[in-house]
Amino acid sequence: MKRPKVTIIGAGNVGATAAHWALSRNIADVVLLDVMEGIPQGKALDLLQAGPVDGFNRRVIGSNDYRDSVDSDVVIITAGLARKPGMSRDDLLAKNVEIVKSCAEQAVKYSPNCVLIVVTNPIDAMVYTAFKISGLPRQRVIGMAGVLDSARYRAFLAEALGVAPRDVNALVMGIHGDNMLPLVRLANVGGVPVADLLDADTIAEIVKRTQHGGAEIVNHLKTGSAFYTPGLAAIEMAEAVLTDAKRVLPCAAWLEGEFGISGCFLGVPVVVGSAGVERIIEFPLTKEERAALAESETIVRDQMRATGL
Repeated sequence: MKRPKVTIIGAGNVGATAAHWALSRNIADVVLLDVMEGIPQGKALDLLQAGPVDGFNRRVIGSNDYRDSVDSDVVIITAGLARKPGMSRDDLLAKNVEIVKSCAEQAVKYSPNCVLIVVTNPIDAMVYTAFKISGLPRQRVIGMAGVLDSARYRAFLAEALGVAPRDVNALVMGIHGDNMLPLVRLANVGGVPVADLLDADTIAEIVKRTQHGGAEIVNHLKTGSAFYTPGLAAIEMAEAVLTDAKRVLPCAAWLEGEFGISGCFLGVPVVVGSAGVERIIEFPLTKEERAALAESETIVRDQMRATGL
């Protein structure tokens, strides 16, 4: 019986942390790939030695050779430059598009049946790059954004309400950037609308903080960007694929008419299972929400053109 296998391309903070979460959850064997010799090998060996303590029973190797990724069920692309203070996600586009091109090409060469999850920023443009280069069907190329953004939204709401974060349900749609759309109308805690529990000014501050959540971390770290939650968000998606869980997760998916948008990757709620994006969950938006989503679409299309693909 074939063991489930996840390859993570990029052994930096996000990639190595994703590998840690994958092993700790015991979901698959892990290959940690990177162009830097010694870095993936050392981190993988360190993770392997955590097995007896954490109790996972999975293989993990570090490699500089894509041949070790052969027959992966899921490939997660984290490789790329990280943001520094003062940089936008868009500033990374020109540099990271070439990196993602190479990663996607090599990934499908050795794992043509994989589901591809893209984490590299700017995510909406990079998942489009991976989609165009890989030639995979739209269902099997997904951008990690909404899981992270919604986690930040839920955490901030839980903090303000003084409740358990797991009991807060909230959805972020649109671009993974400052114009993302944290939906206030649908946010609730234990089924009770958040708008009935917090005043409008507090909610507006939380929405703004969510939209700039990544920059807030970058400004603290100075020399890097977030990695704990992005790594976990990618593994949440990978686990849904590997276990055919039919999880409803907000992800950057290729739209073909959903929400009135076609030919574009945007963050929307999707059903994630063994086939990747098995279904996009569409629901009516208000006039204001449609306008915000259209703004995200405009920015993403500009990014798509900038890739030259």
